[in-house]
Amino acid sequence: MKYVSTRDRMRTYTAAEAIVKGISDDGGLIVPSSFPVLDDGKLNALTEMDYPERAASVLAEYLDGFSCEELLDYARKAYSRFDGDDPCPLVKVDDGLYMLELWHGPTFAFKDMALTLLPHLMVASKRKLGDDSRTLILVATSGDTGKAALEGFRDVEGTEIIVFYPADGVSAMQKRQMVTQQGSNVHVAGIKGNFDDAQTAVKRVFTDPEVIAKLKAHGIEMSSANSINWGRLAPQIAYYISAYCDLLNSGEITKGEKVNFVVPTGNFGNILAGYYAYKMGLPVNKLIVASNANNILSDFFSKGEYDINRKFFKTMSPSMDILVSSNLERLIFEATGRDSAKVRRLYDDLKNKGRFELELDAHDFDVFEAGWADEDETKETIHNFFDLDDYVLDPHTAVAVSVYSDYADETDDATPTVIVSTASPYKFACDVYNAVADAREKDTDKAVMKLSMFTAAECPDGILALNSLPVRHTKVIPRDGVKQAVYDFVLGDGEGSADADKE
Repeated sequence: MKYVSTRDRMRTYTAAEAIVKGISDDGGLIVPSSFPVLDDGKLNALTEMDYPERAASVLAEYLDGFSCEELLDYARKAYSRFDGDDPCPLVKVDDGLYMLELWHGPTFAFKDMALTLLPHLMVASKRKLGDDSRTLILVATSGDTGKAALEGFRDVEGTEIIVFYPADGVSAMQKRQMVTQQGSNVHVAGIKGNFDDAQTAVKRVFTDPEVIAKLKAHGIEMSSANSINWGRLAPQIAYYISAYCDLLNSGEITKGEKVNFVVPTGNFGNILAGYYAYKMGLPVNKLIVASNANNILSDFFSKGEYDINRKFFKTMSPSMDILVSSNLERLIFEATGRDSAKVRRLYDDLKNKGRFELELDAHDFDVFEAGWADEDETKETIHNFFDLDDYVLDPHTAVAVSVYSDYADETDDATPTVIVSTASPYKFACDVYNAVADAREKDTDKAVMKLSMFTAAECPDGILALNSLPVRHTKVIPRDGVKQAVYDFVLGDGEGSADADKE
């Protein structure tokens, strides 16, 4: 299978090239040239498999040049780092309502589902291409991707990784996970700005001829661990298909019966993976986009307007505090019939005017519904869901539950529904404890203990151990300092190392 750019579908890449490059040379995102078909025979086979086998089988449909055997080896190594026998258990909460728990990996967020696997795919892709250069992984994070990428690429031979996060825009636990990260090849810097500032700066560096040439002179090529990288996005398709298989195996649905998926999302990568599963033929009724107060996506799906000239909100669901949803570009490419010229025009408008409009009725967006929840609704949902169902939600998953509740009330849609649960509640211990207990605790460590006592929900050992780890990364840079930080971290003689990271 070949891959093409969203901004020039005549520009093609192999699977290995797509993974190593991360982003197309023209600034577009790399997408598969077609979608494999998930027929009854393949679905029957998948229901008999464990999760690593399912993941490897789905990836094999997309990654030409990779054997099923090597993909299974990578998947088993990646998911052996997860707690329990199933990396993403499907938990029945009520009749017709299920939680797909994607947070049992090493950093306790759904990003682990792909970022434990991506380093294996990256190293193998470079080997297949005969590429012996060092790889610099650049990451902008709104909270969870950063730690998952750092952990995934820690001490991977031939790689360096730099993570940029909004200095005042992640939870205390997310920040602690990143600034204590160990590894000889890892670098972390806060940005005096929000996630969109970090993401825009990183994408600009990727296509900066000066940076490309300067790094290449030192035998270094750039790639990404954000969901703009196909190697990060592709593994996420598998858990939607796996959830459907689990529903079949448990007798909760019959073959061919449609299912809703409700996904809390900011950068649109997670729900886009569900859309790709739908394009393969997974029986999906609705993909429900759940936004927080930064409701740019729900505005787009209701009015066809995408406008970043708006107030930015810092919320208790910081991984969704995003206004520039990178992966929406991939959806628009598909929904407009792969019209790369139209995609270029729209994203030129976004760059130059901060907005674009698209006539939704003229294109294929029918599978999507969207809604949003404000802070009070999110808190209320966390409280009520624990009170009624004895289940502890993190704030992002609570946004999804709130949006789904509104959708169900408005539509009376009785379709079996899977809530895609994206993080351990202990990553947001203060907000979750204060919501379930009607409290006002501000100390993260105290909140972790109190949440455990109040709810009896088990706290991951990795969360408890963070207190004992030394802070290694303290660098904070201005929003226009990403380019220089890349030079300092990677090309400096010790400058920008963990020991030298000073604001």
